Amino acid sequence: MVSLMQGRLPINQDVLLMQKGMLVRKVRSKSWKKLRYFRLQDDGMTVWHARQAGGKAKPSFSISDVETVREGHESELLRSLAEEFPLEQGFTIVFHGRRSNLDLVANSVEEAQIWMQGLQHLVDFVTSMDQKERLDQWLSDWFQRGDKNQDGRMSFPEVQRLLHLMNVEMDQEYALQLFQAADTSQSGTLEGEEFVEFYKALTKRPEVQEVFENFSADGQKLTLLEFVDFLREEQKEGERASDLALELIDRYEPSDSGKVRHVLSLDGFLSYLCSKDGDVFNPAYLPIYQDMTQPLNHYYINSSHNTYLVGDQLCGQSSVEGYIRALKRGCRCVEVDIWDGPSGEPIVYHGHTLTSRILFKDVVATVAQYAFQTSDYPVILSLENHCTWEQQQVMALHLTEILGEQLLSTTLDGLLPTQLPSPEELRRKILVKGKKLQTLEEDLEEEEEEEVLESQLEGEQEAKPELEAQFESEPQELSPRSKDKKKDKKSKPIMCPSLSALVVYLKAVSFHSFTHSREHYRFYETSSFSETKAKSLIKEAGNAFVQHNAWQLSRVYPSGLRTDSSNYNPQELWNAGCQMVAMNVQTAGLEMDICDGLFRQNGGCGYVLKPDFLRDIQSSFHPERPISPFKAQTLLIQVISGQQLPKEDMTKERSIVDPLVRVEIFGVRPDTTRQETSYVENNGFNPYWGQTLCFRVLVPELALLRFVVNDYNWKTRHDFIGQYTLPWTCMQQGYRHIHLLSKDGTSLHPASIFVHICIREGLEGDES
Repeated sequence: MVSLMQGRLPINQDVLLMQKGMLVRKVRSKSWKKLRYFRLQDDGMTVWHARQAGGKAKPSFSISDVETVREGHESELLRSLAEEFPLEQGFTIVFHGRRSNLDLVANSVEEAQIWMQGLQHLVDFVTSMDQKERLDQWLSDWFQRGDKNQDGRMSFPEVQRLLHLMNVEMDQEYALQLFQAADTSQSGTLEGEEFVEFYKALTKRPEVQEVFENFSADGQKLTLLEFVDFLREEQKEGERASDLALELIDRYEPSDSGKVRHVLSLDGFLSYLCSKDGDVFNPAYLPIYQDMTQPLNHYYINSSHNTYLVGDQLCGQSSVEGYIRALKRGCRCVEVDIWDGPSGEPIVYHGHTLTSRILFKDVVATVAQYAFQTSDYPVILSLENHCTWEQQQVMALHLTEILGEQLLSTTLDGLLPTQLPSPEELRRKILVKGKKLQTLEEDLEEEEEEEVLESQLEGEQEAKPELEAQFESEPQELSPRSKDKKKDKKSKPIMCPSLSALVVYLKAVSFHSFTHSREHYRFYETSSFSETKAKSLIKEAGNAFVQHNAWQLSRVYPSGLRTDSSNYNPQELWNAGCQMVAMNVQTAGLEMDICDGLFRQNGGCGYVLKPDFLRDIQSSFHPERPISPFKAQTLLIQVISGQQLPKEDMTKERSIVDPLVRVEIFGVRPDTTRQETSYVENNGFNPYWGQTLCFRVLVPELALLRFVVNDYNWKTRHDFIGQYTLPWTCMQQGYRHIHLLSKDGTSLHPASIFVHICIREGLEGDES
């Protein structure tokens, strides 16, 4: 079976040495550091480890699980052990999703380089794989699992065991027939290509063949005109159907003669349906496609709460890894809780709890490094400042020195703006959100005065210290308004002017009422709301909240009672136009699926333009009572079949899943609903449902769909298998595959469900 991938594997010296195996130290904490024997398997795609060379080995990770490999000095843990182990010998394996990093220390710099370069080489190869290569790798993984005695061939008993592992319940006689038909060498075992033929026989798709034959006159091929008809009638491709048909035949037809004759075979048709072009998510909405020149408050902004935590809110670990993960997944607003630390250095942690502490300067350095790796659009640092005046000065120094040109420290053109700048204008800029001593107007007046002073005193050296003293002076000297504030709040830490000056467009202010905000606040002032407060405001004054969010930014954060770092549903806050709905991104589940679903569009850049009725300060929209002129729509989803659904628990060899599909809609309250199919008994490999679900939606612009596959279990209300969430506006009609993701949001390739989607204008009767 190795032969499947072997010919295409990018073998080099590093990979060969990794396949021989090496003794490496695995580091979990300052006290847990143990030698383990790591070896890349012959398939070049999986790494196993044992306590010693020749010891009992078990799988450690697959190359497809790895996101990247980092050098030792980038690891907090390895840095803390620098006196014990040279950092050049350390390296970190970073996985997709929320799986913990793997910190390793090699016996020499050379051995560390072998693993770092070899792993990155293989990761790059896996990332660039096409559809067929990914399927070959998946088959190779299964062959490795099924070939119990590791002799490179599979007997019929091993195949029977593998079928159970693959979620296939099959009559023994029929399985033996398929086995014998694939065993062309008549050796009584299956090797390499024979196993591939066996798999092809298992995965015949009669439901796809039926669709193909409905449009094919001879049942053998789709002519160009027949394929155009299919794209126009079923896939709703409209005017572009003719050009698209030629493009897709060229892309997916496996035979050269078919390409020349402009025809599509059944294999080519299936390849198209399983590809990005046949995906439920419209590929036109994957890159940045929205207008990015509108004011910041016109966008939903991917936001993180207590970003420094990688666990719960009471005893969890604080780590810069929280910032790396949030920024790399597209978060554009991250939170920093800063407190006075030892040796005059501010620290970050969840105050008055047992969570661990990290240095503020390390957080700033991490943000500087990772801010724009995923998206060029601005990052907002939401500062929760609990520091004394002296340590605030240190904060201001770290922000200016570490961030440098990335930090936005004055208005874009030095003039007083009339609205917030756009994501486009703020590309690759980091903005500070926090409290501020005075207004932006007063700041700009002072800057002008300082410029005049400087020009008047030019050449007079004795004036320099005076100016510096003025900049460093206590805040009450700067503004009469600030002086009054200080008198009122003597118990609170005094605000340091150098830190205050770094807050430009995002001045944090307390919320009193929508009327108070309208009368007393400016567009660059922003309020934060707990989820409880925000939800009650939506119920009491939903339309006023919508209008408020059309001119000012709002941040919503999870209730303090969520000590387990659980999440709320962001949808009802988005319905009111709240922009920064902060999530505990370290916690997987339904709520993060919804958040990831919304921000999957627009290049995953972390900014999504709100619908026009949420950008109008005179909007009549009320999220609790939506009424026309919204274009209501009816959605018909035929759930047809499933493919290669995994087991949740791979240790239960004999159990086979009983899958069902649930379709959930999240939007305004009347639109939020769910329906599910019946379950198919004992078949996770190729279950068939053929059931139609019907939904009526009043405000499709705000709706998200979540497709969930569960294993029927009447005792536990079903076990989760996989899901996929996307905005209604990004959904393609027609025959589509939905490629499932794990609870953690990582790909479950090749697990999918096959559906037919039809959207009709207006509200119709139930046609299911």
